[in-house]
Amino acid sequence: MLYAVVDIETTGGFASGNGITEISILIHDGVSVVDTFETLINPAQEIPEYIQALTGISNEMVMDAPLFEDIAEKIYELLHDKTFVAHNVNFDYSFVKHQLSLAGYELLCNKLCTVRLSRKLLPGHRSYSLGKLCSALGIELNNRHRAGGDAAATAILLGILLEADSEGIIKQSLSKISKEQALPPNLPKSEVDKLPLSPGVYYFKDQKGKVIYIGKAKSLKKRVCSHFTGNSITKQRQNFLKDIYSVDFEICGTELMAFILEASEIKKLWPENNRALKRFEQKYSLFAFEDQKGYIRLGIDKFKKNTPVLYSFNTILEGHNLLKALIKEHLLCEKLCFIQKNRQCCTAHEEGKCAGACLGKESAAAYNVRVKYAIDDLKLMLPTFAVIDKGRTEDEQSCLLVEQGKFYGMGYISHHTDINEPEQLKSALQPYPSNDYILHMIMSHTEQFPQKKIAI
Repeated sequence: MLYAVVDIETTGGFASGNGITEISILIHDGVSVVDTFETLINPAQEIPEYIQALTGISNEMVMDAPLFEDIAEKIYELLHDKTFVAHNVNFDYSFVKHQLSLAGYELLCNKLCTVRLSRKLLPGHRSYSLGKLCSALGIELNNRHRAGGDAAATAILLGILLEADSEGIIKQSLSKISKEQALPPNLPKSEVDKLPLSPGVYYFKDQKGKVIYIGKAKSLKKRVCSHFTGNSITKQRQNFLKDIYSVDFEICGTELMAFILEASEIKKLWPENNRALKRFEQKYSLFAFEDQKGYIRLGIDKFKKNTPVLYSFNTILEGHNLLKALIKEHLLCEKLCFIQKNRQCCTAHEEGKCAGACLGKESAAAYNVRVKYAIDDLKLMLPTFAVIDKGRTEDEQSCLLVEQGKFYGMGYISHHTDINEPEQLKSALQPYPSNDYILHMIMSHTEQFPQKKIAI
C-alpha cells in the first residue's frame, strides 16, 4: 500500500474562500519515503499579514509561483490511487479536493488522520498537535508551519504509527465499512459507537464539556454520523467539527418528543452553533389590560416578551377571528377591543347589541364582568388533550399533555395510567415551557395521527 503524506499552507481556514500557498506530498510505501513533490503556489489572492508572519510565506514569494490549475494534473496523479494522510486530514483534504475540482479533477481516495491514529496507538500524551507530539516523540521538526517541514515530520510519525499498529487498527480504519476517518479529529470513535438507533436528542460538546450544538434525530447514530459525511469547505463547518470532543444523548420514545426536547434545550442552553430555532419568535398574541378609565381592554398585537398573554397565534387573522367570536358571544365593545378604530362608536352599539361602553354609557364595572366571563370562556374553548404513543420500551407509553391550549409537558407513563385524571397524569410528566413552535408541532402531529389524540 502506498500512502501520500500531504501538508499544505493556505491563506485562511476554509477552502471555499481561500487558496493554497504551498503543498508538500511525500509518497510513503509503509517503510520509507519513495517520492516527493513540493512547490509554492500562487493563490491568486492576498495572503493576510498574520498568516505571512505564521508561515513566512509572503505575497512576493508566491508572485511567480504556478497557479494550482497549472499543477493540478501532477497533484492528481500523485494522490488519486494512494491513501491520503495528514495531521487533521479533513482540513488538508478539503482544500486539495476543492482546488482539484475547480481544475476539473475529482479526488476520491481513502484518508488517514494521524491525529486520530495517534490518540489510539500512542495514548497518554497531553497534546496531539503536531508540534507537541513531535517534541514528545523526539521527531525533529524543521521549518514549522511550512509544508515541507510539517509533511516530513508527519511522514516520520506515520512510520511510528505503522510500527505501533500490532492489532491492525489502520487496516480497520481503511476498510469500506469503517467511517472512522470521516469523524472529527478530536472525537473518539467510542463516542459514536455508544449511540443507539433510537429517536432522541444529541449534544455535541467541546473540550471543556460545554454544549456547542443540539440536534434531534429519528435515529441518533445515523443522524450524528451524517454530520461528518462529505468534505465541507465552509469555515463555519470546519471550525464546528474541530471543536467536537464528545457526544451526549437522551433517548425519546418518539420523533415528536425529540423535536420538542430539542426546541426546549436550545432555548435553555443557546448553543453557539444552533441558529434556526434561535430566530423563532411567536408572532401575535391576545392581550388584556385595564385602561385609564378602568375598562378591561382586549386586543391582538405583536408578541411581546415578558408580557402576560391570553393566547398566541401564527397570523393576525387567526387572532382577530377568535377575538370577534368572543365579542359576539359576550356582547363586548368592538371599539374597546380595537376591532373598529375609525368610528366614534362600535357597530354593535348602533345595532343595540352593546351597552355603549366606548361612549361611557356603560360603567367599567359592569362591562368588565362580561370581559372576565369572556376570558373564562376562552379558557374553556382552548383544548385540553393528551397525545399517547409508544415509549422507550414495551413496558411504557409516551404522553404529551396540552392543557387549555398550552403545552404542559411530556414524559412516560404505564399502560395502566388513568389518562382521564389530569392531576394524576401531570404528576408523571416533566413540565416544559410552552410556545407556538412546540404547539404547532403537536397540532400538526395530531392532525396527521388523530387516533393518538385523547381529549380530556
